[in-house]
Amino acid sequence: MNHRKLLIEKLRDRRAIIGVVGLGYVGLPLALTYAEAGFKVLGFDVDPAKVRSIAAAKSYFNHIPDERLSAVEGQFSATTDFSRAAEVDALIICMPTPLTANREPDLQFVTSAMEGVLPNLHSGQVLSLESTTWPGTTREVVAPLIEQSGFTIGEDIFLVYSPEREDPGNETFDMSIIPKVCAGLTSSCLEVGRVLYGEVVDSVVPVSSTEVAEMTKLLENVHRAVNIGLANEMKQVAEAMGIDIVEVIEAAATKPFGFTPYYPGPGLGGHCIPIDPFYLTWRARQFGVDTRLVELAGEINSAMPERVVQKTEQALREAGLSLSASRILILGVAYKRNVSDTRESPAMPIIESLELRGGEVAYSDPHVPKMPKMARYNFTHESVELTAETLQSFDCVVLVTDHDDFEYPLIDQHARLLVDTRSRFRGSHRPITKA
Repeated sequence: MNHRKLLIEKLRDRRAIIGVVGLGYVGLPLALTYAEAGFKVLGFDVDPAKVRSIAAAKSYFNHIPDERLSAVEGQFSATTDFSRAAEVDALIICMPTPLTANREPDLQFVTSAMEGVLPNLHSGQVLSLESTTWPGTTREVVAPLIEQSGFTIGEDIFLVYSPEREDPGNETFDMSIIPKVCAGLTSSCLEVGRVLYGEVVDSVVPVSSTEVAEMTKLLENVHRAVNIGLANEMKQVAEAMGIDIVEVIEAAATKPFGFTPYYPGPGLGGHCIPIDPFYLTWRARQFGVDTRLVELAGEINSAMPERVVQKTEQALREAGLSLSASRILILGVAYKRNVSDTRESPAMPIIESLELRGGEVAYSDPHVPKMPKMARYNFTHESVELTAETLQSFDCVVLVTDHDDFEYPLIDQHARLLVDTRSRFRGSHRPITKA
């Protein structure tokens, strides 16, 4: 039986059932995209709460409206039962790839997902890994697991790597219009992968190996990390000279070639930019290569939350107040504006450091009503309502995440002291501490 030909036919005429493993920030929108294109989609997740939400057509992400789920009822369902992987024709792995305590790659979620689906694989399936990881993972980690189950890759099972390019909260770029880099372990795998993704995205970008695709994702995010590090360092240089760095960046951005604007901030956040450089540096060391520029950018970016704390302490001191006797309100704890994702958010080390120094800290974030459970932090804070009275009750207000739905004129008018890490109050006529 020609499994490749049959699978391609099923994908092209929408008879294929798509399985998405991991229904988080990447997996849920991916599953919805396939369902909206007319595919039957079965999602897999270990969290029963997510499965219940999908069954009720209720989104658990604020940037994904309930209407997207209700519009695909009957097309998209979810389960915690990984034995149902036997029902699908495609398995797309969208699991997180965090770091260990030693800042080394942690593939436990990917390998756990593989262990869940391996007993239920059958010939004629395509398996695609989308998780960001080090070059060589697909070939050296995932492929042996499949082969140990008795399958021949490229004949029975088709193995693909296609890095996710999800940007939560970005309404400009729908998943279907973002070009999809795709690689297969064999030429047959690539052929199947191109059809798998070509049915739901406008452009598939084939590359020669899974290592190239894996490195592509790392380069994309390392590029951002390094340039944000440059912006953070330039901010400190400009500040020492009394120059507005945002005005400088905006002026430089008028050049129609050779410059891409990146803006400084309180530190990096999210699951990609703070994490991915470590995947690259870890792998590079195995080949005897130093990544000095990448590591230096990481040091600069990692130091930014403490700089915010120092600037806050300075502002309080200049106002005749001690940090240890002050009440401080953090505005925004998500890692970026207009989302609820707090992973690696710079707000967390800022809050921790302020509290360790004796400050009484609260936060307000319309997208994060209460602090989620986190491995490193044990916060129990809940978001406070942002009113004139609330603002006036704090000695200092620190803008960390500049959500669009904050009432900035209200904040500007009623905050006693204001520390701005996002240059959102550049037009204010009152003294603002920039951090």
